[in-house]
Amino acid sequence: MTPSIVSREEWLDARKSLLASERAMTHELDALRAQRRQLPWVRLDKTYIFDGPNGERSLGDLFEGRSQLAVYHFMLTPGSDHICSGCSFIADHIDAARQHFEQADLSFAAISRVPVEQIQAVKRRLGWTFPWLSSARNSFNFDFAVSFTPEDREAGRAIYNYGTVIRNSPDMFGTSIFAKDESGDTFHTYSTYHRGNELQIGAFNWLDLTPKGRNETDTMSWVRLHDEY
Repeated sequence: MTPSIVSREEWLDARKSLLASERAMTHELDALRAQRRQLPWVRLDKTYIFDGPNGERSLGDLFEGRSQLAVYHFMLTPGSDHICSGCSFIADHIDAARQHFEQADLSFAAISRVPVEQIQAVKRRLGWTFPWLSSARNSFNFDFAVSFTPEDREAGRAIYNYGTVIRNSPDMFGTSIFAKDESGDTFHTYSTYHRGNELQIGAFNWLDLTPKGRNETDTMSWVRLHDEY
């Protein structure tokens, strides 16, 4: 990296030019967020029961009295002890954020397919306190396109991120949003996958301010579980 070295006055001119682009992008993002909020909803008629450390909980229970629920589909595969470093990077931000967004009518839970005992072991190791439940006994992960049967992967029917065919991985990651109406019915309002989950990574926003940016040799090349640094 070889930067241009200029006077303070020249730097200020360049910074003001960039500010005009930043402001235009901010307004575009405001419009995109408004468009996202106008997406139609899908009523959920299926009942999902999850296993937690204190017993069974329904999807409706996870709202904890609020009208909105964010679910992070944490990629853990049954039969494997691998902990996804990308999912963990996102999860490191959750407890700090949820103490605020819970005041704005949004609850949170992570969901994975592995048994609850394995989930609890990961939580203890990494010090997370957010609710994290097992969908091992229901079809939740498959219904929301983050888990795929061997048959679907073999046949090319395992579709991720609205068009990517998954051939090898039985589990992927994503974020889904749910809402309840005044009568208590539950709806699916939004899901995002792959790079859409960068919205949850506050550390990237800090790094993106710097000359080196994300300082990667490949996507997230330096990211590890935080107890492995």
